[in-house]
Amino acid sequence: MPQELRHDVIQKIKDQKIEFIHLWFTDVLGFLKSFTMDVEELENAMSEGMGFDGSSIQGFARIQESDMIAYPDPTTLKILPWRQSGQAVATMFCDIVRPDGTPYEADPRYVLKRQLERAAKMGYTFYVGPELEYYYFKDAEGTEVLDRGTYFDQTTRDLAVDLRKDTVRMLKRFDIQVEYSHHEVGPSQHEIDLRYAEALVMADNVMTYRVVVKEVAQQNGVYASFMPKPIYGEAGSGMHVHQSLFKDGRNAFYDGSDPYHLSATAKSYIAGILAHARETCLITNQWVNSYKRLVSGYEAPVYICWAHRNRSALVRVPMYKPGKENATRVELRSPDPACNPYLAFAVMLAAGLDGIEKGLELPADVTDDVYEMTSAERDACGIGMLPGDLDEAIVEMEKSDLVREALGDQVFEYILRNKKAEWMDYHTRVTPYELEAYLPLL
Repeated sequence: MPQELRHDVIQKIKDQKIEFIHLWFTDVLGFLKSFTMDVEELENAMSEGMGFDGSSIQGFARIQESDMIAYPDPTTLKILPWRQSGQAVATMFCDIVRPDGTPYEADPRYVLKRQLERAAKMGYTFYVGPELEYYYFKDAEGTEVLDRGTYFDQTTRDLAVDLRKDTVRMLKRFDIQVEYSHHEVGPSQHEIDLRYAEALVMADNVMTYRVVVKEVAQQNGVYASFMPKPIYGEAGSGMHVHQSLFKDGRNAFYDGSDPYHLSATAKSYIAGILAHARETCLITNQWVNSYKRLVSGYEAPVYICWAHRNRSALVRVPMYKPGKENATRVELRSPDPACNPYLAFAVMLAAGLDGIEKGLELPADVTDDVYEMTSAERDACGIGMLPGDLDEAIVEMEKSDLVREALGDQVFEYILRNKKAEWMDYHTRVTPYELEAYLPLL
């Protein structure tokens, strides 16, 4: 880390009269971890790192190799928009390394960095713009909603609308750019869209976004949830991810001579996303509950195809606007907001780059509503389906060389072990549905 950059960060913290710094990092499942240090220890932490027990972190080290070091990334310094016990507090994301200083392969930030380096060697910079949906509930004990609005509703000035506005203000104070926010399809369901950024910055922003949404809700005595499908019969929460590659400062997905303004690079990238959609699904949709959202009849995609405007497709290409060449992008609609963004962005990029490297040919786009097509019609078009549950997603990922390479052996094997245990726990439980449906009859 350059001495000048360290000095600037330390000086900024002193100027702001910061007393404590929260050092953040993420475990393999996507949960934010934190430890707090006094400002007096910051210079030492930035030069030597902060040691911790990696064996206590999900997916990190085994007990016999548990010593890990967290190095604060000075480029991620942010001042918390809220005060804690009257004191201003700063945050920084960390990179996790071994005691010898080498990057730790199970650090999700490093997993994403590896794929970004791969893209850079091909001349590309990877940009993403996610749309994260979530629900507000009265508390964490149930699903009593705060409003009965639906998509884009301008409801009367109520708590849920004010919460969303306060959240946008907080995000802006974190220097996270927000494009717009609105009410979503479900009652008390909302969405805040982040302006596209380089993928590592955006993964950090997604982690911060989830903290801010929950913090603002908690400050107002309610609960915010990123659970993919919290309410039966209502829309699930997704994280549509807009993505593009830039090369030499220009959008590599744009081609003015193509009827749809899509370059050969973009077409092969989409083909790669489609070709690997089933095997990457466990990373973009990692929970049992994720597959309660990925069902036919709602806006969440089920069928593996692409389209220009058709929102029933897995991949959508937003309409080109003249003069907006840099906005050319593809939108993957299957991920949900409860994923680990570092790993999700890594496997998306790996799939797309594989399509480019192999020159995969893009199948024809789908203009009809895929949900209305018969099975025979979908088969004739070569349209497959995403996994129907977590168990099927596990089977698909387990045989994937692409996902193993993208994640690294340690993360790959840990996720498989963890998800097999989650599926077994779920699969062997007797649910309230079964008791209600069968106990009176059998």
